[in-house]
Amino acid sequence: MDTTRLRLPGHDVLEHTLTVPLDHATHGGERIEVFAREIVRDGGADRPHLLYLQGGPGGRADRPARITGWVDRALDDFRVVLLDQRGTGRSTPADALTVPARGDAAAQADYLAHFRADAIVADAEALRAELTDGRPWSALGQSYGGFVLTTYLSRAPHGLLEVLVTGGLPGLTAGAEDVYRLTYARTAARNAEYFARYPADERALRDVARHLGGTEERLPTGEVLSARRLRQIGIRLGADLGFHALHHVLEAPFVSVGGTRRLARTFLADTGALLSHATNPLYAVLHEPIYAQGSATRWAAHRLREEWDGFAEDADPADTSRPYHLTGEHVYPWQLREDPALAPLADAADLLAAKADFPALYDPEVLATNEVPVAAAVYVDDMFVPLELSRATAAAVRGVRPWVTNEYHHDGIRSDGERILDRLLTLARR
Repeated sequence: MDTTRLRLPGHDVLEHTLTVPLDHATHGGERIEVFAREIVRDGGADRPHLLYLQGGPGGRADRPARITGWVDRALDDFRVVLLDQRGTGRSTPADALTVPARGDAAAQADYLAHFRADAIVADAEALRAELTDGRPWSALGQSYGGFVLTTYLSRAPHGLLEVLVTGGLPGLTAGAEDVYRLTYARTAARNAEYFARYPADERALRDVARHLGGTEERLPTGEVLSARRLRQIGIRLGADLGFHALHHVLEAPFVSVGGTRRLARTFLADTGALLSHATNPLYAVLHEPIYAQGSATRWAAHRLREEWDGFAEDADPADTSRPYHLTGEHVYPWQLREDPALAPLADAADLLAAKADFPALYDPEVLATNEVPVAAAVYVDDMFVPLELSRATAAAVRGVRPWVTNEYHHDGIRSDGERILDRLLTLARR
């Protein structure tokens, strides 16, 4: 393992690069790099390690420019390890440039099949062996990071001293259809709450959608903004401050140019920033495969959206007698062809959606006899990780101590991370 030492005020920063197998089940095969940034507070060199796994899939680890929030609290007790999960950040990248270079869509899909939670756990175990001299470490997982830690508890519990989860207890046997049926219902409720607070925003959304039906408008990336793409800004509905963020996007979408109404450049730039997956293409490509356990997902979110009034792809924004909903954490096959950052991966994503032999990620029998202390923040109003599934998992995994709260939405760790982490540590060690 190669390590570089840097400094932040009051802290050492150790940047680690480790070579691991692409397929941990195959010895002597292709190898890739994984990167982790370790932060050590001055005077804290003897503290134990805390591994942090961020949400996603496909998101790189946090890059703190200064130490605040949950990281600041964690450094009171730990050396904090921020892992760039394989394919992200400074780990060997898996994106629209590198993956197509591997060959045809089948070769690309075969490669990307090695980027799920089971492989991330094996990477973490390889890193732990280098950093802790074999001692188990504590781990904190936000959202998808909690999914990965549930796999960790299933496959390598000996590597874990304690587990802390925020908004990320997955359904142990739930497939993609089970998840999306619940998240569509919650997204519909969040739409109703949002438009009740900002009724002018619903009128603006419908107005923009009608405009896009007859006028070509392009995002700063050059892609045409379609009405169906526009509705995907609804992913922000699941955030603590998401209503306000969306209101600031929709408050003044139009300008007049020579008497012709066009979408404002600022509106297009703000919308494009919410829609683009240039920085996290694996999120879209792997979003459904993270739920695949022995059966194909077959683009479940796309197939199921017609079951709810307001989510139909061809819903008429001019028909005010029917709801016209923003969508949430749902990925659609056409999306990968409309987003330039995803288009080179679209055919491979189709093959992953058809792949029926992904192995199970969680072992209910192992989890039923779990001996690792687990504390989990479960958010009542979570739009992305359904409360019903999280509660069932908390009951099925031995030793889980849930904190069920309506104080936060899915990204609570961003808005009040210090308090949340402190509460989880107290709960885990009670």
